Amino acid sequence: MNPSTAPQSHPRTVLLRRGEVHSPADPFATAMVVERGQVAWVGSEGAADSFASGVDEVVDLDGALVTPAFTDAHVHTTATGLALTGLDLTGARDLAGALAAVRAYAAARPADRVLLGHGWDAARWPGLRPPSRAELDEATGGRPLYLTRADVHSAVVTTALLDLVPGVTARAGYAHDAPLTGDAHHAVRAAAHAAITPARRAEAQRAALARAASLGIGSLHECGGPEISDEDDFTALLALADAAPGPRVRGYWAEPVTGEKGARRVRELGALGAAGDLFVDGSLGSHTAWLGEPYADAPGTGQPQLDRDAVAAHVAACTEAGLQAGFHAIGDAALAAVVAGVLAAAERLGTARVRAARHRIEHAEMMTPETVAAFAELGLTASVQPAFDAAWGGDDGMYAARLGAARAATLNPYAALLKAGVPLALGSDAPVTPLDPWGTVRAAAFHRTAAHRVSVRAAFTAHTRGGWRAFGRDDAGVLVPGAPADYAIWRTEELVVQAPDDRVARWSTDPRSGTPGLPDLTPGRALPECLETVVGGETVFRRPNE
Repeated sequence: MNPSTAPQSHPRTVLLRRGEVHSPADPFATAMVVERGQVAWVGSEGAADSFASGVDEVVDLDGALVTPAFTDAHVHTTATGLALTGLDLTGARDLAGALAAVRAYAAARPADRVLLGHGWDAARWPGLRPPSRAELDEATGGRPLYLTRADVHSAVVTTALLDLVPGVTARAGYAHDAPLTGDAHHAVRAAAHAAITPARRAEAQRAALARAASLGIGSLHECGGPEISDEDDFTALLALADAAPGPRVRGYWAEPVTGEKGARRVRELGALGAAGDLFVDGSLGSHTAWLGEPYADAPGTGQPQLDRDAVAAHVAACTEAGLQAGFHAIGDAALAAVVAGVLAAAERLGTARVRAARHRIEHAEMMTPETVAAFAELGLTASVQPAFDAAWGGDDGMYAARLGAARAATLNPYAALLKAGVPLALGSDAPVTPLDPWGTVRAAAFHRTAAHRVSVRAAFTAHTRGGWRAFGRDDAGVLVPGAPADYAIWRTEELVVQAPDDRVARWSTDPRSGTPGLPDLTPGRALPECLETVVGGETVFRRPNE
């Protein structure tokens, strides 16, 4: 790729040519014009000549692929940045390795008031045992440490951190020498986050946004809330993203709304909706997802947090205030409660009003045919994370351990959701799984359960246009005239059209199909390399030496 000028600090009129432009406006497009931060034209190389003399910049794509920028529909930006710049245990292969990493990190950060880390997953370790409090006390030299499990729904901590939270031992979810969940976890998380200075927080946020831009992500949906972060974190992130070039950040604030006063407060924070991680339940990994039948490897059915009536009240209040509502729901019982609550709100206000509000559900993993049909009827968007299946699905994965193979095989039924007409928006839930858009598309197209697979094209659409539609914009996330000029340029190999089903040809390069091709995402093949990311016509990332 050979741009004729360096990146500018304001949108310019740009002609991109001699590449492949992924656009429904022209399946054979090789060129695109961007003007005033919008796509102005998409078409063939021959027609591009007529624009060459009237633009500020000509970019020779040299065969590169141009696509809409990705939207990651579920991110915790500060936590992602802290994992990128701090103690990240996602690569720890065993307990001893995790403790060694904690010990080294504590030694390297002598001035930190509270040590922060993320990503341990004892389900992947020999012995299946998380770190004990005594082991962490020794590894940190008795300093406060907050260390979240991979799913961020439980944490192990040191004695010194517990000492900063009076009364924590009486809170629900406290265990003497086991990971903390529920209210106890939320209390220690608040204490740990209170120790993060504004400068450290901004450093983490910039790191996360920079990583997103380097991966072709043009927009993030930040899922904040009083049980996840705090108001200062949320508003500071929105201000930072608004002030400097980078990915767009759309904020959701997970706090129950009961009337116009609550809705106004959500708007004043800058949020698009009272949605995101408004918890109906927890997670499967931490045994806190709310199930209809007990776990296969532990007693109990999880930890319900909101019931049908609470869901109904929130949805009704948000709908009347013209605000998006939404919930975190993973287990089948949690999703049944969500559906029952939204149906109750629809009975009161009318289904058309509820559908028009485009309420959204995060994760939506243990779906049944009944809940899939209800999502379609109520116009609910499923904000889903295919990397969960890649990480924890399959016959030997964490899902099967928690639920048994039969129940595990029902999880994340993307094909059924799309077939029913349920809108999908794809994301990572970073730092639960990494920012990795092409890997996310691959995980949906090559789901561990074959019946749940979707085409690469459908998954790509859900990870680009689907994220914009999830907050009410139907005119973006696609490269057509008039759309925002949010796009990425990729170095990749041959473009193909991949199908999700082994009963038909898995890929095709036949141009007669008239379907724009995408990179071959067959597992084992290299993923596309991002050369440049543009948001609103402005370059926010360019790979060095390109």
